[in-house]
Amino acid sequence: MSQVKGFSRLKGMLRWLIPGMRVKRWIALLLAGVAVLVLTVDDLTSGRLGGAFHDMQLAVPSVWKWPLRVFAVVLGIAGISFALSRLLRSVARSIAPGSSVRPVEHVYRTRILERAPNVVCIGGGTGMSTILRGLKTLTTNLTAVVTVMDDGGSSGRIRQELDMLPPGDIRNCLVALAEDEPRIAHLFQYRFTKSSPLEGHSLGNLLLAGLTQAAGSFDRAIEEMSHILDIRGRVLPATLDDTHLVAVMDDNERVFGETAIAADPRSIRDVFLDATAVTAYRPVLEALREADLIVLGPGSLYTSLIPNLLVKDIAAAVEAASAEKILIVNIMTQPGETDGYTITDHLNALNRYVNLRRFDAAIVNASPLSPSILGQYREEASGPVEDDLSSPNPFSLEVIREPILGSVEIAGKITAKHDPALLAKVIARRTRAFSQRPSRFPPSP
Repeated sequence: MSQVKGFSRLKGMLRWLIPGMRVKRWIALLLAGVAVLVLTVDDLTSGRLGGAFHDMQLAVPSVWKWPLRVFAVVLGIAGISFALSRLLRSVARSIAPGSSVRPVEHVYRTRILERAPNVVCIGGGTGMSTILRGLKTLTTNLTAVVTVMDDGGSSGRIRQELDMLPPGDIRNCLVALAEDEPRIAHLFQYRFTKSSPLEGHSLGNLLLAGLTQAAGSFDRAIEEMSHILDIRGRVLPATLDDTHLVAVMDDNERVFGETAIAADPRSIRDVFLDATAVTAYRPVLEALREADLIVLGPGSLYTSLIPNLLVKDIAAAVEAASAEKILIVNIMTQPGETDGYTITDHLNALNRYVNLRRFDAAIVNASPLSPSILGQYREEASGPVEDDLSSPNPFSLEVIREPILGSVEIAGKITAKHDPALLAKVIARRTRAFSQRPSRFPPSP
């Protein structure tokens, strides 16, 4: 048995010497560089190993000896470095042919990101995409829990015509986590423009719709798309049940559907789901139990964040989780949804659906908006969320104020957003999950 195992190991080592692997030349160069370096060092000391090399050094005029030795050391180190670089690249390309990722990136992703904390983000819309774009640089153990209540635009049409869950927010999260995000975003966000039944549909939505039929279910379609895009982490729908959001306005009238709620100028008093028993997607509950860090927000308060908490058992699982929990506070108010809301107003609204006293901290933007962007928002009846959160506060939250303001151009308009890289740095620096400190709360019985 031991002979068989030894033969298997030898076979595994020799397979790298198969013609066409492009590693033999770099192994040879590596050995040559090591030999030159060893012989030069030996010549500087005893000369016992050098043999002919040492004799050659004795025949060289004294004035050239030290320059030649320095040159030999530099040549040996350069040869070793170049050979290692090329060898890693050849091995990486043989493992992942066609990959444009540098070998050092493969090593970083495997050795560092896969050992990082388990992070679960809860939300939807463009806010979720923003935080995922930053956090994927910190960990591949990343789970996005996404709302599936959208009923407008391309997603709403697909939902109605194909009797499936809306793919839009799922698509955005998959794109944000994709290895080659710029290229994937350019393709998946493309919308058909010519007059046809496909007009207005995004390519990514249609691909998810097709995969749903091919794979047999929406969750299987997401898994297949995740594999195709080679995403860092995973994207999970909050539920697989077909349900719609219902809002109770300030005059007690009910408005059905996320799109109608967002467009209604009246203040929202309460929201709930039109189905009586909407069950959570089981992997979501498992992810929350295993999480080291849970992140809620940013995103539209009533149409992206709270809908996830309305799904049965999700809010309870968040509260019971032993993970560290943080809130990302929105930068701007949303017309027709959070007009005039301060940070405290946002927290009071969230606290009706999940116990914020089980959270650890709230991250608040400390950067002012430029006058031009601020004026643009004023014209749309929107403005910065007023920071009225004190320390201490009724929710016992640590308030983390950092400059995390960014901007992005959407439909030709500059929009204020959280900067993904700055936000990720704050999370890495200010959370216990990434500094491996113990959790604030023990597991719930």
